[in-house]
Amino acid sequence: MTIRIYTSSQDLTDAAADLALRLGQPLTDAHTLALQLELLADDCAPGYRLCLSLTCADAPGPITCDFTTGRNAHRRRYGGGRGQSIARAIGIRKNPLPTVIDTTAGLGRDAYVLATLGCEVTMLERSPVLAAMLENGLQRAIDQDPDDPVFQRLRLVNTEASDYLQQLKSSLYADVIYLDPMYPHRDKHALVKKEMQILQQLLGSNDDAPRILASALPVARQRVVVKRPVWAASLEGPAPRHEITGKTTRFDIYPSR
Repeated sequence: MTIRIYTSSQDLTDAAADLALRLGQPLTDAHTLALQLELLADDCAPGYRLCLSLTCADAPGPITCDFTTGRNAHRRRYGGGRGQSIARAIGIRKNPLPTVIDTTAGLGRDAYVLATLGCEVTMLERSPVLAAMLENGLQRAIDQDPDDPVFQRLRLVNTEASDYLQQLKSSLYADVIYLDPMYPHRDKHALVKKEMQILQQLLGSNDDAPRILASALPVARQRVVVKRPVWAASLEGPAPRHEITGKTTRFDIYPSR
């Protein structure tokens, strides 16, 4: 997938050129490509925000990775703490808290929730573009509040999850391996539909989830957790031992062997 790297800010021309070189994507003003990654001047200069958007005429607005405002900030304040379904699925009860490898980090929302609850989380993201957006969001959050310990608990690796897990040494095994495959949403919320439309254009089909699950089972000290919509079947492979089901989401739990 070829993506247009673009900025309208003269101050960010060099940063845009560096990003284009790093991602192996064109730095251009042409609108002929379906996707564009735009560098926007940030309110907290120096720095910039990465926004990914479609370029077609009826395209939804851009998406970005932002840990300090919007949905992430709201969930940190009012998300329900350790009573949330994801916290119970991961096994967050009392200290010591589990270490987590999030094999499908995406825009980092679930990893961020777990970090706010005290977990050390390694985020794996195979897309270089999403990894760049995650890195940008983390850096802007750290610049805004360098003393916030939450962002020190998040580590990002741009890699294929199954390869990473297969090469993991036993001394680096995580307590929990977390997997959230991209699936068609039935949620009609405008923001969800917008994100899915853009991410599906970027990532295409996501059919490697069973392979990630197979790679995760031998290296999880406590459990593997797979996030699914309530209406979807479990992933191909062994059946989950337990389930935690909410209104729209289900967590399939595979205890460690």
